[in-house]
Amino acid sequence: MESADLSLPKLSHWPLHIVSENNFPTAAGLASSAAGFAALVRAIADLYVLPHDPSFLSRIARQGSGSACRSMFGGYVSWEMGVEEDGSDSLAQQVAPASHWPEMRAAILVVSAAKKGVSSTAGMQATVATSELFSQRAAHVVPLRVTRMKAAIRERDFATFAEITMKDSNQFHAVCLDTSPPIFYLNDISRGLIRLVEELNRVAGKLVAAYTFDAGPNAVIYYLEDNKEWVMALLKTCFEGVPGLEDVQGKGLGEEFNIWLVKAVFGGVSRVILTGVGDGPEKVEDKSLIDEFGNPKSVAL
Repeated sequence: MESADLSLPKLSHWPLHIVSENNFPTAAGLASSAAGFAALVRAIADLYVLPHDPSFLSRIARQGSGSACRSMFGGYVSWEMGVEEDGSDSLAQQVAPASHWPEMRAAILVVSAAKKGVSSTAGMQATVATSELFSQRAAHVVPLRVTRMKAAIRERDFATFAEITMKDSNQFHAVCLDTSPPIFYLNDISRGLIRLVEELNRVAGKLVAAYTFDAGPNAVIYYLEDNKEWVMALLKTCFEGVPGLEDVQGKGLGEEFNIWLVKAVFGGVSRVILTGVGDGPEKVEDKSLIDEFGNPKSVAL
């Protein structure tokens, strides 16, 4: 842009001092890198007045963190695999805005905020190189599930959404186990949470909640606002007193629920984050992590 218009200020020659903070545990399988790199790319695009199309910028964001490409949008987003060898058409596209299905909720259960032993990037590289299940999953299973998931979102079909979410989470971790050496992202508490959600759905007589685990032991439980009472009852019963649940009201789970499953996860969750479907990165004018001298405010000299 500067080469084409010599009157433009030479921003490309400016040194940059980048300060990034995140309120999620870092490198713990909770998409902190997705949020961080999406915000970074958005900020640099604003600074250099680059094209603002989120799909265009998503190709840049995914070089820092694959899942960051999805975070360039708000709402429901798909990372398209693409077919070009150079990866130029591997980018994110919005399936639906947040306003399309605003009733979707998510409870993030922080099992461990510690940095995981195998990073997402290193783990995926090892899986691609050594897992015999991975090629089948990538070539056949995932494309079909992505198509079904997009349809479920467009039709606001939570039962299908929940089914695919849980099955795909389970298969992802099965492929991790098929990696050599095997990758163990889940722990005993993680598996206990899976059993709790399955039991909740059994007692409810329908799919009222869906679990998923990324590259870490921490759970995300999806549910609709209409089924909030079921999920809050589970969280209050299992994690009374845990930060994030102070204002949550929940009834009991009832005698049908297998209370022994609750005991298996006792003390295993340190924090609960209740959230929903939101928007993408936003430019703010009244907040900055850097002072007038370009130093981080927290350590400014």
